[in-house]
Formats: sequence, structure tokens, C-alpha cells
Amino acid sequence: MSVAQSKPLIMGILNVTPDSFSDGGRYCAPDRALLHAEKMVSEGADIIDVGGESTRPGSEPVSEEDQLARVIPVIRTLRRHLPASVMLSVDTTRSRVAKEALAVGANMVNDISAGRDDPEMFALAARTSVPLALMHMQGTPKTMQDNPEYQDVVEEVLRFLLERADAAKNAGVAPEKIIIDPGIGFGKRKDDNLRLIKELHRFVATGYKVLLGASRKRFMGTICGETRPLELVGATIATTVIGVVAGVTMFRVHDVKPNRQAADVTAAVLRM
Repeated sequence: MSVAQSKPLIMGILNVTPDSFSDGGRYCAPDRALLHAEKMVSEGADIIDVGGESTRPGSEPVSEEDQLARVIPVIRTLRRHLPASVMLSVDTTRSRVAKEALAVGANMVNDISAGRDDPEMFALAARTSVPLALMHMQGTPKTMQDNPEYQDVVEEVLRFLLERADAAKNAGVAPEKIIIDPGIGFGKRKDDNLRLIKELHRFVATGYKVLLGASRKRFMGTICGETRPLELVGATIATTVIGVVAGVTMFRVHDVKPNRQAADVTAAVLRM
């Protein structure tokens, strides 16, 4: 399955964790996860991204065993019931978790460590020929918002992602399978996030597919005067529209329907 497409792809977030920042504990059971995934697909999701480890600021690492216990039953259930055209992504930095998820029906890997946490991740992606998303993060989820600093955030994030993409290619991952993600909210200050979004076109210009994950992020709440993540749908839509204009391939969101509509209308205008 390829990530090539004629329209922006919407990746619906399915956190099967007790402690994610805006929906922790809601979809841990496979039956509840399936209902939510079916809802997202009905609203226009092309991909469902299943994660068993919260990466909110300050979060602690989760063991491979716990991740497997959370994601494998869910992915197996989703693959059994969702249309084959819907891609299933596993959100993990561990190759063992990714391997077992692929064995039960996942067909994409979303690695927020960009292969740094587990050197075997690139070899797995090369063997299986699945799309592999590589994200930038300064520090770890536990420490990333302590005091992030950059001289030039766009240059530094871009350089990191190109280096990690080269490492993936050197391990045998095909360039067309590599997706780069600037890591909005991961070890970034408000102005860092805004600059990255403003200059998304520079990431698109690399020739790699680009993933944008700004959904309900806290920095937008500081602009809007809103502390509740669930009330940042409009803010998220704004980033989706900017991303489509810049040529971003894929949007990782909690609220599928409004972002699907925003992406489709923006893309239609650009085609005129």
C-alpha cells in the first residue's frame, strides 16, 4: 500500500492509552476503539494511527510489553472490521512493537524518535516496505518542554530530518516510503511552532512526503486564550489549511470531519 494520493490524507488519532493529553482512557478497549475508528473512517479518515504510549509533555516511557498489550488487540480488531483501503499506522518507537503490529494488520509505522530509540526500526521498515514517518523532537517526551532552544528552528529541524531520512535510506528504506514530520509541539516554544508552520513549504521542497501533527496542541491555546484541548478544533483547522497550501501530504488529527472538509475545500481551490 502506498501513501501516494491525489488529495490530502487525513490520519485519525486513536490513542489506546490511559494518559494522553486530550483523550486518555477513552478508547483502550478494542470494542470502543473500533467504534471510534469506524466513526473517523465514516468522517473521511484515510489512515488510523494507533498508539499505546502517551507522548504528552512530562510523560514517562511505556514498556514494550505494555505497548503490545494495548495496541495489538486493537489493531487486530480494526484490520478485521475496517475496509482494506484504510491504512493502519502504529505509533511507536520500538521495532518489536512495530513488527508485531505489522503482523496483525498495520501497514505503516509512525516513529516520533525518527529511528533513534531503536536502531532496528529502519531495518524493519526496509524489509517490510511500509511507509515510515520520522519526526523531530528535541529531548524526550518527559523533558522536551523544559527549556527548548534553537538558533534557527527551521534550519535545525530540517537538517535533523534530512539526516534521519538519509540514515533510513542507507538502511534500505525506499525514499518514497519516507515521511518527515517537523514535530509541532515536541520540544518547541510557541514561536518555534509558528515558524515551522509558516515555512512548511521548505519541508515539502525536500521531495519527501510531509506529515503535520498540530491537532489540539497547547501553543494554539495560548494564542486563542483557550486551555481546553477539545475547544481547539478551529485552531487545528487553520493549521490544516496552511498545510494544504504548502503541499503537506498528511494531517494527523483528533477531529476528522472538520479537518477533512477544510483540506478538501482548500485543495479544490488550489486546483482551480
